[in-house]
Amino acid sequence: MSLWIADADPIELRPNASEEDLQVIIRAVYRQVLGNPHLLQSERFSSAESQLRNGDITVRGFIESIAKSDFYKSRYFEYSSPYRFIELNFKHFLGRAPQDQAEISQHVCIYNEQGYDAEIDSYLNSEEYLDNFGENTVPYTRGNRSQAGIKNVGFNRTFAIMRGYASSSLGGRAKLISDVAGNRPTKISSPARGASSGTRSKRFRIAVSQVGSGPRVRQSNAVVEVSYNQLSQKIQNIQKTGGKILSITEVS
Repeated sequence: MSLWIADADPIELRPNASEEDLQVIIRAVYRQVLGNPHLLQSERFSSAESQLRNGDITVRGFIESIAKSDFYKSRYFEYSSPYRFIELNFKHFLGRAPQDQAEISQHVCIYNEQGYDAEIDSYLNSEEYLDNFGENTVPYTRGNRSQAGIKNVGFNRTFAIMRGYASSSLGGRAKLISDVAGNRPTKISSPARGASSGTRSKRFRIAVSQVGSGPRVRQSNAVVEVSYNQLSQKIQNIQKTGGKILSITEVS
């Protein structure tokens, strides 16, 4: 059973990796950073692949080569609005959606004042990136878990910009601009036709941690299952009652 939006098992390049292991890493990076493209042989980053194979660069360095390439720039910068470009950078490099307008404004300023490469570096050199992925782990979706410093509103926003590996990152319009700018919750909407068939008939399992009230403070974990149509409301109810969502997993 596939996960619609869930933390993947981290894919890490380890010392003395075989060629087969290396190809797994390379495919995972292309899938994560380039948004599920179909790459022609001529479009692959052969030089950067060789550097990775030889140990001259790390996985983070390989990602940097792609992110600063004309290919990435033409797909996700030149034909996207500035807000959409920043949404995609969060998705591709940090595995989550922007939290609020302040985060987006910060990155708009970085690009306007320091340029394109500085905007890419602001993700890849960030403490958040290094703490979660280090030098040799491929970034992955982290939006379905409660995390220190990450607001719960990020659940719905991550749903909005990530539709699983069958979806593409192409598209020039920002998906979150109104909700983020207005500090409004983001509704979970149905994926575009063809992106994920049968989504409305699926069910999802939500693991929740809840702190109880009373003379003795107790923390308990619970698991609930809901349909797709109930998912957004259930997430909001959990958040309103102070619960923390540990994971959201597609079960059928």
